Amino acid sequence: MITIKEMAEMLGISTTTVSNVINGKTSEVSQKTAEKVQKLLDEYDYVPNMSAKNLAQNHSRLIGIVLKGRKDKYENIFADPFHGELLGALEAAIREHGYYMMLYTSEDINEIVRNVVSWNTEGLILIGMLHDDYLRIKSKYKNPVVLIDSYTPKNIAKYVNIGLDDEQGGYLMTKYLLECGHWKIAFLADNMEGVDYVRYTGHQRALQEYNIDVDLDNLIVIRPSKYERQGSMEEIYAVAHKFTAFMCCSDYYAVTLMKYLRERDIRFPEDLSITGFDDNLYAQVVSPPLTTIHQNISQRGTMAVEYLLRMIDGWTPKSTSITLPVKLVVRDSVKILNSDKQD
Repeated sequence: MITIKEMAEMLGISTTTVSNVINGKTSEVSQKTAEKVQKLLDEYDYVPNMSAKNLAQNHSRLIGIVLKGRKDKYENIFADPFHGELLGALEAAIREHGYYMMLYTSEDINEIVRNVVSWNTEGLILIGMLHDDYLRIKSKYKNPVVLIDSYTPKNIAKYVNIGLDDEQGGYLMTKYLLECGHWKIAFLADNMEGVDYVRYTGHQRALQEYNIDVDLDNLIVIRPSKYERQGSMEEIYAVAHKFTAFMCCSDYYAVTLMKYLRERDIRFPEDLSITGFDDNLYAQVVSPPLTTIHQNISQRGTMAVEYLLRMIDGWTPKSTSITLPVKLVVRDSVKILNSDKQD
């Protein structure tokens, strides 16, 4: 590939002039000279060496995005609309600020640590990490880190987390179901850690406000792997008649359950009401449209990038936990029953 020096010699101008044209600083170059340089660039299909440029400036312009996946839950984590929308927002914000995104996902925290410490990134955004995972990474990686959806204790480290009011979301949905006359509610999740656990605490708070005992038999923890999911669905079908509503921790599980039970002649919401969490594309296109908890996924991605860039520029956080609001979205998947408490 032709070099800047060679082009400067061919045109009889300085390397600085050629560099200015390449970097769009044409106000510092005459129009005639800029046109000559551009013609030569086109002739040789010149492509700037970004790695060399960034190395010279002592900046990689790279931001790492790391997701800790779960083999038992996702064959392809990027097929999940939540992660797809979040990654799209992160990439757009990173690109807008003149940076580039590197993406890595693994269920093995040791593998994650080995890889991210070798990257020449200026900062990391970690998605869905438990606090032990965060501490493992920070013990090896010394550049700025921002978390999304982590419940890291505030007293363990200086950190930034872009979170969601998951507890309030669980509370709002349970309260709505109770107000619609549903006193027999199953709570469906695939674990009792992180966001699902916090949503369950909101569910419990609403039940307690209505003087309803928290019954652990109403907590259904689904086995998410494709090999075990069929068994979980069969078990849910066997007990579905005990409930008037299923409250699912994600739109994904709500729609999955609707499909399975509908194939067994259970109608929604006539026979069984169902709700989700996230308000993603699934919730909007399923029939009937899903009553769910809305969150602004794109806003979370944009904020994570903005905070990380502030840290890269030298800002040091104390403990910054951003809790974004949620809201109830009422659609057609919940039937209004008699408000009297059921036996």
